[in-house]
Amino acid sequence: MTTTIRSLSLLLALSLLTSAATAKKINGFTIKDPLIPTRLIKSGGPPRDGIPSIDTPQFLAATDAEIITDSDRVLGIRFKGIARAYPIKILNYHEIVNDEFASTPVTVTFCPLCGTGIAFLAVVDDMVRSFGVSGLLYNSDVLMYDRETESLWSQILGKAISGPSKGQTLDPVPVLHTTWADWRRRHPDTSILAVPRPISRNYTVDPYLGYADSKRIWFPVTRRDKRYPAKSVILGTVIDGQPHAWPFIELPSGQQVLTDHVAGHELTVEYDQTTYAARILNTQGDEIPSFTAYWFAWAAFHPDTSIWQP
Repeated sequence: MTTTIRSLSLLLALSLLTSAATAKKINGFTIKDPLIPTRLIKSGGPPRDGIPSIDTPQFLAATDAEIITDSDRVLGIRFKGIARAYPIKILNYHEIVNDEFASTPVTVTFCPLCGTGIAFLAVVDDMVRSFGVSGLLYNSDVLMYDRETESLWSQILGKAISGPSKGQTLDPVPVLHTTWADWRRRHPDTSILAVPRPISRNYTVDPYLGYADSKRIWFPVTRRDKRYPAKSVILGTVIDGQPHAWPFIELPSGQQVLTDHVAGHELTVEYDQTTYAARILNTQGDEIPSFTAYWFAWAAFHPDTSIWQP
């Protein structure tokens, strides 16, 4: 009997040691059994919430817009009959805006390292989620966390990679990454995100100045694909599990419309080479969620991507 008890105690001790060894604590998160190898989760530098999300966004009429010029870039969303613009000048310093459209929670995200602006419905399992910036990265892309369960979420994958929500996905909301002038032309009734107050940052200074033009990638990625320059811009979407990319450098110049087929679905791509704005429609005219990204980021997350060819 004593031998049996000792054996059970030893097994329990070994189990606890193994569990502790496989868990990783970083930036205030205990990461255990993530969907990706733990060693690929990197610190981006700032601590948890060191890049503060905007949780009570305020908006202005387009005529009252602050610190923005026509050529400045924005993420534009039209949802539930409401049009809003989120200046990249502000998102560079906050990366996440927890917003609502007609009482529907929507989280707007931007990763400056990957050039990816993606919005999601902020409800999972009938629970509204409020997202923050973890200070962690995977494939150079921001890992968000939800404050309700402290699960970590990959922005580009739109999926929780660790925590109680591990494996669950977020429903994307269509976003257009374009210039302020272009968005205002498309949606004259738009409002625009106001500068958060009290003002704690100089939003007229670009903290990533020169990054988009540099060949350098600041953080490691699992795979490098040299078919296109690392920072060249692509439009990407995933249809029925098939990732597909339209590299802007391959697209005919000007403002164009083209037809393509992905996973057996006919798609219409509307794009403008002058603004690097693009969107995808199905045969019913409904917009399919997509986003623009730097090629290196898209290829790292989707090594099996298909690519549009002229």
